[in-house]
Amino acid sequence: MPKLIDHDQRREHIIDVTWALIVEGGIEAATMREIAAKAGFANGALKHYFPSKAKIVEGTFDRAMRIVGAGLNTEQGRGLAGLRALSIAAIPRDEAAVTAGRVLMAYWEMSLANEEMRDRYEAFLADWRGLILRYLAEGRADGDIVTATPDEVLVDELVLLTAGANIMTLVGRRFTTLELVERHLDDFLGRLERR
Repeated sequence: MPKLIDHDQRREHIIDVTWALIVEGGIEAATMREIAAKAGFANGALKHYFPSKAKIVEGTFDRAMRIVGAGLNTEQGRGLAGLRALSIAAIPRDEAAVTAGRVLMAYWEMSLANEEMRDRYEAFLADWRGLILRYLAEGRADGDIVTATPDEVLVDELVLLTAGANIMTLVGRRFTTLELVERHLDDFLGRLERR
């Protein structure tokens, strides 16, 4: 009787190994040879599951986005309350989110030279911006958001604040604390309620 192989489980195992290598040593540590060795595969066997290293890193990106997205619930309120919940979920509040940020940094690094990966992140970013715009429009309709600052500018500020918080939590820990990030986020959200 031939042995049944769970290919999805093997893909997840390869992503687990790649995730650990990136977290421990950055993207440079996650070579195809090292991924194969740690996963218990022959070097060429990875191609049966992922055609390239970029595709494996995309799998880790998907996992990182699931971790970041676990705190996001588009039904957690509307307007300002929804925007507040979305913003809090987007900052690195725990070790899982900080670790996901490490993987995202590796993805961003690879996307500099890989147009497909860059396009994929930009599609995610477009969806993220659309959700922020939705909450801003609802908040204005509800009368909770009254600032004269245009919504596109507010979206830019919030995206830069949350992305910057994720990066600085990794590379500037001495200068960036969760309390500091929360204070900036509270300031941003508070400005929405003032003319």
